[in-house]
Amino acid sequence: MRFFHLSDLHIGLKLMNHDLSEDQRHVFKEIAEYAGERQPDAIVIAGDIYDKAVPSAEAVELFDEFVMMLTEAAPKAELMMISGNHDSGSRVNVFRGILSRHHIHMIGLPPRSDDERIEKVTLKDENGPVNFYLLPFVKPSMVRGIVAKEGEAGLSYEESLRRLFARENINTDERNVLVSHQFFLPSGEDAQNIERMESEICTVGNVDAVSAELLKSFDYAALGHIHKPMKVGSELIRYCGTPLACSVSEAGQEKGVIEVTLEAKGEIKTEVLPLKPLREVRVLKGNLEEILAQPSDDYVTVILTDVNGNDSFDMQDRLHFAFTHLLEIRREENRAADYQVELTGLKHLDAYELCTEFLKDLNDEEKGILREVINTAREVN
Repeated sequence: MRFFHLSDLHIGLKLMNHDLSEDQRHVFKEIAEYAGERQPDAIVIAGDIYDKAVPSAEAVELFDEFVMMLTEAAPKAELMMISGNHDSGSRVNVFRGILSRHHIHMIGLPPRSDDERIEKVTLKDENGPVNFYLLPFVKPSMVRGIVAKEGEAGLSYEESLRRLFARENINTDERNVLVSHQFFLPSGEDAQNIERMESEICTVGNVDAVSAELLKSFDYAALGHIHKPMKVGSELIRYCGTPLACSVSEAGQEKGVIEVTLEAKGEIKTEVLPLKPLREVRVLKGNLEEILAQPSDDYVTVILTDVNGNDSFDMQDRLHFAFTHLLEIRREENRAADYQVELTGLKHLDAYELCTEFLKDLNDEEKGILREVINTAREVN
């Protein structure tokens, strides 16, 4: 059995106020072409379908167009997708029952009552069944009613997921695939050591980090959430990354679709099918004349290293003429640095640290509330 692993489409995303719909449509056509050539049995999208919880009408139309492309290119493929932290789970969940009859599974919400389980879609081939467990983005508060014991204090992300998986009757003699949108870490790895992209929402203190040890019951974990392609300690626990760069920090990354081939139990092959964007995201560094000698239609961040060139009265006009999709102009040297402003006792602080520095003397419960407020604000934004 063969399936495609995609995630983090972020339809509706703007890159520094540049509309990416044309770029997204281009890469979606590439994915559909691969689907037509390879005829996968399933296509999974591991969350963050949209960039906003309330997507624009144009974003919804583009998603509809993409689904049509896939179903026309590979009409026999089962299409499975889950909501991510950028999506509205309730909106993704709409028409869930009706769509499943047409081989489209849009799962927006995790189990929330005692009689609900993680959505499971079972496909069969000559080697028997393959069970796809479709688990949307989970916050502990979403599943507290079914995993927390009476009177028990708030659970961590990891413990909530541990108990959620424990409720499932997973037959490890069969082939099992998890589709999930969470921040999984290799066993023993520190979350601070994982490179995160500017386009990702990061929680205060990485409270959403979950050990990949929880995934041992699954033959393959198709993960979403991390925008850089990444293996979580194994070839078989993977983030496929975004199909195109969503921030300058992703400049130069090779994007692609992961094609997973499941043969008999324990026999799994993966291959990355490369995606070529309509426009690359690039960072160009040098003096003004060196930069202008490299005109491009790509999305470009310019870092100027010269002093005199920065003072050219027509510098911005010349750069915008050379780079039709100029993102920003940075200066490596600050010419006004003839003076220093000293901020004694302060360092580079994140939002949580700034709040605790200002409020002082918070107890553990109050700090927990503060973390939750900041993380919620980041998700809404």
